[in-house]
Parts: sequence; C-alpha cells; structure tokens
Amino acid sequence: MLQAEASSRKELTNLGAVLHRGADFLVSLQRADGHWPGDYGGPLFLLPGLLIACAVTGAPLNEQRRANMLRYLRHVQNADGGFGLHIESQSYVLGTALNYVAMRLSGAHADDPDATRARRWLRERGGARGVPTWGKIWLSVLGCYDWEGVMPIPPELWLLPRSMPVHPGKLWCHTRAIHLPVSYLYGKRFVGPISETVRELRRELFVEPYESIDWASAREFVHPGDVSSPHSALLKTINRALAAAEPRVPQALRKRALEFVADQIQHEDETTGYLDIGPVSKAFHIVCAHVEAPNSARFQRHLERIEDYLWDAPEGTKMQGYNGSQFWDTAFAVHALVESGLEQTHATALSRAHSFIDHNQVRADIDRHAFYFRDRTGGAFPFSTAEQGWTVSDCTAKGITAALLLAPLVERPLGEARLGQAVDVLLRDQNKDGGWSEYEPARAGEWVEQLNAAEVFGRIMIAYSYVETTSACIQALAAFRRCYPANRSHVIQTALRRGLAYLHAQQRQDGSFYGGWGVCFTYATWFGIEGLLAAGESAESFAVVRAVQFLLDQQAEDGGFGESYKSCVERRWVSHPEGSQVVQTAWALLGLSAARAKLRASTFASHIDRASAKAAQFLRSRQLENGDWPNEGITGVFNKTCMIHYDNYRRVMPVWALGRYLAITPISGQSN
Repeated sequence: MLQAEASSRKELTNLGAVLHRGADFLVSLQRADGHWPGDYGGPLFLLPGLLIACAVTGAPLNEQRRANMLRYLRHVQNADGGFGLHIESQSYVLGTALNYVAMRLSGAHADDPDATRARRWLRERGGARGVPTWGKIWLSVLGCYDWEGVMPIPPELWLLPRSMPVHPGKLWCHTRAIHLPVSYLYGKRFVGPISETVRELRRELFVEPYESIDWASAREFVHPGDVSSPHSALLKTINRALAAAEPRVPQALRKRALEFVADQIQHEDETTGYLDIGPVSKAFHIVCAHVEAPNSARFQRHLERIEDYLWDAPEGTKMQGYNGSQFWDTAFAVHALVESGLEQTHATALSRAHSFIDHNQVRADIDRHAFYFRDRTGGAFPFSTAEQGWTVSDCTAKGITAALLLAPLVERPLGEARLGQAVDVLLRDQNKDGGWSEYEPARAGEWVEQLNAAEVFGRIMIAYSYVETTSACIQALAAFRRCYPANRSHVIQTALRRGLAYLHAQQRQDGSFYGGWGVCFTYATWFGIEGLLAAGESAESFAVVRAVQFLLDQQAEDGGFGESYKSCVERRWVSHPEGSQVVQTAWALLGLSAARAKLRASTFASHIDRASAKAAQFLRSRQLENGDWPNEGITGVFNKTCMIHYDNYRRVMPVWALGRYLAITPISGQSN
C-alpha cells in the first residue's frame, strides 16, 4: 500500500509540474490589456477576397506585405497543385481559382512554378467556369467573370415586406451580412479596372476563350467536386424567375433598393468600428465604400482596419476568420487557471483578464437596431472585442462563468446587475427548440435552407441551435442561479429544462454529440456532458453514462484521443491519420473529469479513473520543454465543411484538463 501511494504521489507530482509549466507558458503570452492573442486562420477563401478588394479599389499593400502573403499561399498549396477550402482539405475549384488569382495579385508571374501547378490543376477540371457562387462573385468584381454568369442577387429583395419568410433579413447573420454588399455590387454590376493583369487572368483561368463563354449557361454550373449542398429545385426556379425579371427592373426601383442597401452597409461599418461581422463581408464592404465615395474618410477608415484581420505567422501573412478570438480565448484561459487552483500563483494575469472582460462587455444596444435587422446587444459579450460588438451566445455565457470565477479574486467584480444583463441576453435568445444559436435566435424555418446558394457550405441560411452553444448557455445560467438564487430563478429553471430537452434530443445512439464548432464528436461530447450535468442531470443518468462511454470507446492505446476534421463532413467518427491529438485529448479528459467528479465509487468510475490517468500521461508526454504543446491537426469548424485554427486551444485546454483532473484525483489508497 505504501509503495502504491508513493508511486501515485510521484505521478501526480510530475503532472503538477507539467501543469505549472503549461500555465507559466500560457501566462507569458498574455497581453498587457489582459487578452491572449492567437492565430485564427485556416479558411483559404478569405485572403483572395481581400487582395481582390485591394486590387479593384487601388488600396495600398506594401511589397513586403504582398511578399509575405505570397509566401503563405505557397505554404498552403496542396501537393497536387490545387488549394483547398481550408488548410487541411483536398483541392477545390473554389480554393484553386481564388488562390491562383491571389498568387498573381501578390506578385507571382504566370510562369511561376507554383502558379503553373495551380493553373494546370484548375484547367484539368474545366477552369474557373465551374467555380462556386462566391468565386463567381469575386471574379466578376475583378473583371474575370461576367455578372451574367452569377445567380441573381437583386437588391430589391431587401425592399420586400419584412414579414415575408424569404426576406433576406431573416437569414443567418453572416449570410445576410454577405448578401447585403453582394446585392449592392450585383445591382451596380460593379467591375474593377481592366488592367493587363486582369486580361492575363482571363486567358489563364479558363480553358475556352474568355470572349466566347456562354455566361448564362455557367450560372448554375458548379464543378461537382465542389458541391456539398446542391441547388434545390426551389432555388433553381426562383433564380430563373429572377434572371428573367432582371432586365425589366425599373431604374427608379433599383436606385431606391441600392440606397437602402448602401445605408444598411454603412450602419454595419459604423457600429462595428469598420471591422464588420467577418472577413468576407469586410472585404466586400471595402469595395462598396470605394464605389460610394473612393476618396472618402469612410473608405480610408476601412483601409485602416484591414490590419485587424491579418496575422503574421512564420509561414507568412494570412487573413483570419474574424478580427481575432480575443474574448473567447481569454474566458477559456480564466477557466483553466482558476479551475487548476492557480489563482494565487497567477493573480496578476487573472486581474488583467478580469479587466479585459470588464471592458469588453457590450454596454448598450446599437442605434435603431430593429431597422437594421439587429437584435439588442446591451449586456452581451463578443467573440473578439466590444468594439466589433456582435452578440455571441456562448461567448456571453463564458463571460458570465469567467466573471463569476473571478469575483472572489478581484476588488471590483462585475456583480449581479452587470451579469444580470448578460443573463437577459441568454434568456431572450433561446431558440424555440430549446437550444441556442451562436449569435441570435432563428428568424425563419429550416425549409429556408433550400435556398442555400453557396454550394460548398451546409446549414448557412438560418440560425441553428448547437450542442456546444446550448451547453455553454446552460452552464452560465446554472452558475448565475447558484450565486444569485433570488434573481429570476423560476425563469432560469424553465430555460434550463428546455435546454436539457434539446441536449437529449441531439444525443446520438452511440452516446455522442455532433460538433458544429469544433472537431467534432470529441468537442461536442465534452460540452454535452457538461451541459447535462449543469442542467441537473445525474452523473449516473443514462445520457451521461452513454456520453462518457462513447469517449472511453474512442481512447487510443497511448491514452490519447485523435479525431479527423472529416468527422464534421461525414458526420461519423473518423480517426485522425496522425493518431492522438493534444487538444482532443484535453477535451475528452475535461468531459471525463466533469462526470467523474460527481460519480460515486463504482466499477464504471474505476474505468474513468484509468482512462483519465492514461489521458493525463499522454498530455504530459507531449509537452514541449518551454511548457507549450505542439501545433497539431486543425480543431475548429463552421458550416460543416470549413475548418479553422484556434491557436490558443493547444495552450489552454491541456492546462485546464490537467488542472481539473488533479483537483479530483486522490493519491492511490486514499479516498476522495
């Protein structure tokens, strides 16, 4: 017995040292304002849009910046010469066409070996004629496609009665935010200057002479390899009707529609500090601002905020999937440090993090929010910064739980009134199905997905509920109620009950949950377990036991967990080709430890103990000398098919997982 205790004590001591090294390294990366910066890149259709926007507006990009962008493009080019939808995907016509253009606009000549490989791959698949809709639009703006070949996006749709189910204001926020500037550019038929480079690209991108292409026949044609969401019969019918009506649109009506859309675009610029909701709409807004007034202060302000989307990495300069993940990463880091019992060791870092959380709660609603198709924002927390200001439900939830963890540690905690405002946001934004979307409640029914014209993405037309966002909101509401039991307890309990029902409905036969924002079943099953427990489910319940058993079944011999991004696409578990991964192992350990903390001693609990010990040792084995963990497979996802990189996950998640594991793990021979 004594020998077993000594061995157990030594193992836990070693893990404690790993935890401290990891936490020390994590804290060393914190900025003075309290946030953790990180690379949030991965999608490969973002940088081309920015480069096209700069090309058609004459926006300056210095030579060094272009050279670094070109270096990045060479780095992410696939071995077959093509480019993927994201950095780990197979080559797509969309990725290859847009990134070939990006290479040329970044300074590569047509006879550059890498450009030649990309052009060969593209032309072997029929050239850019079959590029998906987003590609058709950007190439039309550049002058390398014809607007006649783009499915109609008339701005007049925004003048329809707002009660109509097909009104674009009812779309998912990112989709409608892109629809706005695209409908403006379509309505204007804007085309940038036809430079010599553009003329060359017209010859290089297509297998047939540019002047002889039948653009109308290209309108609905997309290369089959790029299609994950085929055009529905309803979409085709509507598009053909709109195409027939387009030549007959009265000019007075078109003018009125363009003025309406231009005002909506400008409002988005002004209320987000010219950051806009995301990188795609940001690039389109640059073009729109130039079309409206090329020498205006508004256009210059747009150019000043381009840097917010760029990330300089060792492999070159990339465009991120947002203006950063500052708030999200900071909230997670707080959970990791506090749950690991390091609040005294890293008191200064946590104080700075609290200051960042304090200063980045959105304090007021935006002006005339309903007219501009926005919900109320006061009290919410963002994904990035309060300046950008878009409400994000799970960030609001993590802001609440992080603030509650920090409350005993800081002089001026946010308090009941401030956190109550955030709770109001969550209570208001719960969907009818009991779950939560990531930004705002759904405004239309799922049938609207039949109008998805993006081809390469799925589930982009309305605000769907997700397991992860629902779990985060459940955890926040439950934590708030524990701290302030007299504050709307009955209303919160009703929301928790509905959220729990949603989680039960989403659990699959094998006990897993499908991830909409992380890869994939590992991520969502961790959230699923935490959500079930926070909503009041017993750790011995059928739902929790099934979820835990699913994780146990996926553990590899080395103690780790490794899942490929292809799980998201194929909606089934696909093991990572390189084996166990640090971040997914940390997620699994977090889920197992959450359940184990509420389980009595039993045979099942012993299984969790053994699996958790192996997972912890795997994390220990992968730690680098400086306390960091290696950058491995991509871990984030959106819209089912596109992956995105969360740089700080590899630093935060192992610390959090080891801290939680050590907090509940007794020395062998001793009781909990």
